[in-house]
Amino acid sequence: MTLVAVLMLLIPYSTSAFNICSASSKCNLSPKCQQQPVSSFKISQHAELLCLSMTKNDDDGNDEIPSTGTPKFSRLGGNIREPSPQEISVIDDMITKLSNVKPYELPNAVSKAIRVVSSPRFFLRIAERADTEQDPAEKEKLATLAENLTATISAVVSTTEDKLDDRAKSVEDVLKCAAEPDSGDFMVPLSTDRVDAMRDKMNNLDPDSLDEGFLSTVDAWMNKSQQDGMDGMVGILQKVLQIYAGIAISRSRLELQLSVGAAVSNEGQAKADKVLAEKEAAGPDSAAAFMQRLMAIDTDAWDAELLGTFRKEEIKPNSILSEVQRTIETVVLGLENGSMAQRVQAEFLKELVTRIEIVEKKV
Repeated sequence: MTLVAVLMLLIPYSTSAFNICSASSKCNLSPKCQQQPVSSFKISQHAELLCLSMTKNDDDGNDEIPSTGTPKFSRLGGNIREPSPQEISVIDDMITKLSNVKPYELPNAVSKAIRVVSSPRFFLRIAERADTEQDPAEKEKLATLAENLTATISAVVSTTEDKLDDRAKSVEDVLKCAAEPDSGDFMVPLSTDRVDAMRDKMNNLDPDSLDEGFLSTVDAWMNKSQQDGMDGMVGILQKVLQIYAGIAISRSRLELQLSVGAAVSNEGQAKADKVLAEKEAAGPDSAAAFMQRLMAIDTDAWDAELLGTFRKEEIKPNSILSEVQRTIETVVLGLENGSMAQRVQAEFLKELVTRIEIVEKKV
């Protein structure tokens, strides 16, 4: 299977959130075009006001886009109509599993299926089963489950909301760095200084904060920007995803080197650090070092960087493609299947493969 084919399997569909190197962020422009002056325009009067507006819900408390010609209440149809036999079977299986889960394990189990467990239909089914259950022990177990679920769901939802609030603050902090320091306006295309400021801010965030909540927040803000016709802000949020992908992949590659060193030496992390330091002192692998450099620079600079390196014959295209392949196998495929992190990083590397192939033809 080819490298591109593997990446396409990891990106089953492309949306504004995951098409992180689209034309709107200038990724598909040639180096010559990128160097041409592009007139900037204002997206917002002030970065902070825009970020705050994105964290607020609409008046009706719903940010979803209604389908054309479809009443708003139709979105609750799944809770109004009678469930199918297959849906009841799924609910019953989940009820049975949760009723046998130990109380201290319930929050983790609920968080993995919060949308199903928190639905009114789920509680109605518990009541129906309790009414028809003949075994007193099982009846008591179902009653206890319903009582425990009420408290557990409340705690899980509260924790999730707090976590998303924290992630929204992190995204807001990164976006503020994209604004011009003097005026507070967003100007696109972003200058090198603004992109570097965004990267510095993200590098200084707690690594644990760059998780699915962070990506979900960027995704939600990007969708809202599209709805509002703010194409420039969509491009800036795409840049956030690009920077995230570069940082996440780079960190994972370094962590992998350390863990492999520890496994090989079988003498713990301290010995692994020493082995890595000795390897760096001897001179790192050129393709690996170049890969790390590409992860640390703006994607708009990729073409010029690749072209200059290939023309000097410092690194062969096949060498860097092999490095990308190893990164996919050891980093991207190791992420949770179907997660936003996997999709974003796969899209990022897919774009890099495309650039390498295009530049190779120019050499």
